[in-house]
Amino acid sequence: MTFGSPGLHEEVVRKERHATDSRNLPGILGRHPRTLLVPLLHHHAGELPVQLVDVLGRLRQHGSQRGLLRAARRGRLRQGERDERCRPHTGHGESHRSLPFPRWAPRRRRGNRPPAARDRQEVKHSPVAGGSRARIVCYRAQRRSPDMHHSIPVGRRASLLAATLLLATAGPVAGQSPADAEFVPVTDAMLQSPADGDWLMWRRTLDGWGYSPLDQIDRDNVGDLRMVWTRALGPGAQQGTPIAYGGTLYMPNPNDVIQAIDAVTGDLQWEYHRDIPDDVNDYLGGLISVNRNIAIWDDMIIDTANDDYAFALNATTGELVWETQLFDYTQNPARHSAGPIVADGKVISGRSCRPRRGPEACVIMAHDARTGEEIWRRRLIPAPGEPGDESWGGVPYEERAHVGSWMVPSFDPELNLVYVGTSVTSPAPKFMLGGVDNKHLYHNSTLALDADTGEIVWYYQHLNDSWDLDHPFERLLVDTAVAPDASEVTWINPRIQPGEVRRVVTGVPGKTGVVYTLDRETGEFLWARNTVTQNVISDIDGATGAVTENAELVFSAEGQEVLACPTWNGGKDWEAGAYSPLTNTMYMPLRNACARMLATTAPGTSHYALAVRNQIAPGTDQVGTVHAISAETGETVWLHEQRAATMSLVATGGGLVFGGDNNGRFKAWDQETGEVLWEINLGSAVTSFPISYAVDGKQYIAVGTGTASTASLFGRLTPEIRPSAGNNLFVFALP
Repeated sequence: MTFGSPGLHEEVVRKERHATDSRNLPGILGRHPRTLLVPLLHHHAGELPVQLVDVLGRLRQHGSQRGLLRAARRGRLRQGERDERCRPHTGHGESHRSLPFPRWAPRRRRGNRPPAARDRQEVKHSPVAGGSRARIVCYRAQRRSPDMHHSIPVGRRASLLAATLLLATAGPVAGQSPADAEFVPVTDAMLQSPADGDWLMWRRTLDGWGYSPLDQIDRDNVGDLRMVWTRALGPGAQQGTPIAYGGTLYMPNPNDVIQAIDAVTGDLQWEYHRDIPDDVNDYLGGLISVNRNIAIWDDMIIDTANDDYAFALNATTGELVWETQLFDYTQNPARHSAGPIVADGKVISGRSCRPRRGPEACVIMAHDARTGEEIWRRRLIPAPGEPGDESWGGVPYEERAHVGSWMVPSFDPELNLVYVGTSVTSPAPKFMLGGVDNKHLYHNSTLALDADTGEIVWYYQHLNDSWDLDHPFERLLVDTAVAPDASEVTWINPRIQPGEVRRVVTGVPGKTGVVYTLDRETGEFLWARNTVTQNVISDIDGATGAVTENAELVFSAEGQEVLACPTWNGGKDWEAGAYSPLTNTMYMPLRNACARMLATTAPGTSHYALAVRNQIAPGTDQVGTVHAISAETGETVWLHEQRAATMSLVATGGGLVFGGDNNGRFKAWDQETGEVLWEINLGSAVTSFPISYAVDGKQYIAVGTGTASTASLFGRLTPEIRPSAGNNLFVFALP
């Protein structure tokens, strides 16, 4: 077996034991376990020797017993077994490891003594981007059972050949899942048009829909759904989205832990821990445990980390392939609560840049997916002399801060455009930052970037924000007729030809809860409408798209207090909506919440220079809603309201929308009517992004529960709702 980095060609010795006592097998299998692979090492070309024919014949007879067939299993282990521990270690001081099961080795922090020299089995080096090197250290594992055999050293070619011959001759191994098959690399074409049963990225597709075409589970049988497995997830703020591919779920856990899990059984295949320096939290502040999504490309799982690195893991082993330092977090700290997408072989990632640290980390970046080499970075705060510099009213460049893009981009491969959304400035009140008449580009905007260069093709600013009402959320890329209904849509471009088909970017991009629809090729404003209570926008010019803020709520002095709706947790926040092509409708989880906001720089207040006291929006006692809104007309198709705050959604080809809430309820709605067709109590707030996938023709629904800042905040508005705080992954299917 070789590690995943290019250029690492040495073989590592793997310790294997039989799943059953090989003494129960007849002939040479019981006496000499090495004998099986020796002929393969020396006779992998040409006619097989008689000795091997005999071995293979015995394997046919005993194919249901695992024995030495596990040489082909790529590290998949059974209960009670141990493999050697392989730990990549980087030259910059952080250690990483891939473990089949986490309980075998305690997490080692920097400064602890390494294992004794006599326990060290082999050291491997692999090149990583950025000039550092990853060192893979494999340690001899203790065995629980005495009936083990000698280790079998094999080369990569021989190992793969052995696996091929054994599996082809002996038939399938009992209990073998699709993840055991040879891994098929994920291509850009697959990312742009995934197989129906795969979920290859945050919202499944690059257009951000959050839609699965699977229809085995439908309106008629959803009431028969049953839980098929569940497993605990790591501690911390749990908001992860699984990737489903090849019979495996790749699950991001809090604190930069990634797991590969058998998608059918829930068994753990491997687990990767990234050791984060102890002082990271001092520089980045809270929420560093959040890891909302990861990416897959070729044979790699790709992510961004809290130590401000991008990195790639081998998808079948969890071993480090490459890593690239993005920033020195002690100088330009950036927080990566969301991971990247891969667009035409480029890893596109955003981040939140920390306030009072300057603008250098406020960027969108692109890296080569194969090597980790940086391709481009796009500033979200213009530097002196760049377009938009004048919009900051003379504020020195080093004092401009916090315009980040902390959620996940969308990508249109035909236009070759990446769509990102941005956040508020720090401080938020603009009288503290050069004056309320300045636009402070490119905060609270949609940007369309050239995927090859990072150049801004067009931008649209949704709000000159004084209230921390960020606009970084999912952009839905939809081709639709555009015919906004003036009875429900407040702001309409008068140039629209009703019914004309346009390529649009639509959805609820920000915390205000306002739906915006723009032409995604040009950025032209088409229409916008309110959903939940909002009072910060008073008008939008239909002809130009220019937004006018409510002057009564724009802070002009320290100590001023206003009632702003929504609150700084929305409206809408990071919880994602979904779009269904079956109905041409978007489904959005929104909340009725406002806040008393005080503009202040007093010690202990937020870096936005705001102090906030949240409340339910006036005129209602229902916090949670799901709005179903036509992408063509903008009209409300249906509205679901409830006491508990609603969370992320997924739409399916079975005519369903699945989603959860702050009270642990996970539901299925009818896409057309909004009727709740199925519901289960999962005990804890449903904080992750639900997905649907298929293995061997069977459809599954997966969702996670746990803790999240928004769940806690809205929980305080509904004190009678008291879910637990367990981090778990649940998977459902029909009987």
